[in-house]
Amino acid sequence: MAFHDQNHKNGNLSKKPKLCISPITDAEIQSEFSHHDPNIARLNNGAFGCCPSTVLAAQRELQLKFLRQPDHFYFNHLKNGILHSRTIIKELVNAQHLDEISIVDNASTATAIVLQQASWAFHEGKFNKGDAVVMLHYAYGSVKKAIEAYVTRAGGRVIEVPLAFPVTSEDDIIREFRHALEKAKSEGSNTKVRLAVIDHVTSMPSMVIPVKELVKICREEGVEQVFVDAAHAIGCTPRVDMQEIGADFYASNMHKWFFCPPSVAFIYARKSVNSVDLHHPIVSHQYRNGLAIESSWIGNRDYSAQLVVPAVMEFVNRFEGGIEGIKKRNHDCVVEMGEMLVEAWGTHLGTPHHMSASMVMVGLPPSLRIMNDCDAINLRTHLREFFGVEVPIYFRDGGEVGCVSGYARISYQVYNKVDDYYKFRDAINKLVSDGFTCALLSTSTNGSLLY
Repeated sequence: MAFHDQNHKNGNLSKKPKLCISPITDAEIQSEFSHHDPNIARLNNGAFGCCPSTVLAAQRELQLKFLRQPDHFYFNHLKNGILHSRTIIKELVNAQHLDEISIVDNASTATAIVLQQASWAFHEGKFNKGDAVVMLHYAYGSVKKAIEAYVTRAGGRVIEVPLAFPVTSEDDIIREFRHALEKAKSEGSNTKVRLAVIDHVTSMPSMVIPVKELVKICREEGVEQVFVDAAHAIGCTPRVDMQEIGADFYASNMHKWFFCPPSVAFIYARKSVNSVDLHHPIVSHQYRNGLAIESSWIGNRDYSAQLVVPAVMEFVNRFEGGIEGIKKRNHDCVVEMGEMLVEAWGTHLGTPHHMSASMVMVGLPPSLRIMNDCDAINLRTHLREFFGVEVPIYFRDGGEVGCVSGYARISYQVYNKVDDYYKFRDAINKLVSDGFTCALLSTSTNGSLLY
């Protein structure tokens, strides 16, 4: 570390010297993630994220501080610590007011908060039976289930916007979205679209959605509220700005791409009449004190993941360009690795480069004969157990025989090395050269996998 003492040289003693931290080295990056299994090519950061050792150490210190004297921690540290984290997040996403930012466990909790309000509106007669919620076809599975639980059961209906894959341009998504809203309006004058649930980055298949354009369409078409499910966005997509996006609600996990330990997320709720009646689904002593305060205490539990956001900022600021620099390098690298793989296999990417963030959909050789979701899961398991490669596989239904029917979603994070992708390339090449097809794997599988 070094100090720039230019202010002193200029005779200006009113300003403190600026601390200049040397950029993090490759060796230091590998040390930060040395707890990762060295035998696994970890190409699935999008599912569970990652957390550097320095942040884990800060978390452990907070956990011990609480266990050492819980009452002192609760009364003198917890409230201010969460407030500090919320303040950092507010600046990161350009929210106008601090009370627009609440910290919750994950994007699923945030989804429940928004949909719970919609459910109450149906039950209390503010919404009419048959009023609609619109969502994308590629909405995350648990979000679809939450809409079923909160909206459909309350008497609402769901409009699902069809989306093609592979996708060639943002215009295709914009056109389908506008068409779905226009169709809903034409089907009945008494039916209103009360809420739109829009992904910022879809999970499977992965693509960056033009959220600003879709929010604008919602405003033009009279959709009352817009919720952006941005589980992957913070630390992954460029410029997450609440004022530019313009949604009523926006939620993103911070343990996926922002180096926080699991699990922590934020929900932004634009200050309005509607935001007053948002509540955490776990009711505790802070009920009716505002969502941010409600969320800051939902009972005795480990809050350390919510408190280490300042430590995470220290980590990301060791990189050139901070988090924006990390996002750009991750995007450039994942696109480069994706192009290397499709060239090796004679396939194609699932999206244009600009519609990928830090994840890319890579077409797999048709000779693998991925014919259904079960094949995709079994191939994923086979790659993990026999080749040491962790990567999610997506089955694309409706393709012609001999065409690409399976895609791998590869991630790139700061800990990844080019050898991770070569290992994946070589594993698939060996399977192809051996005449492997997914039909050779067992057709049984236990449980579901988290994408």
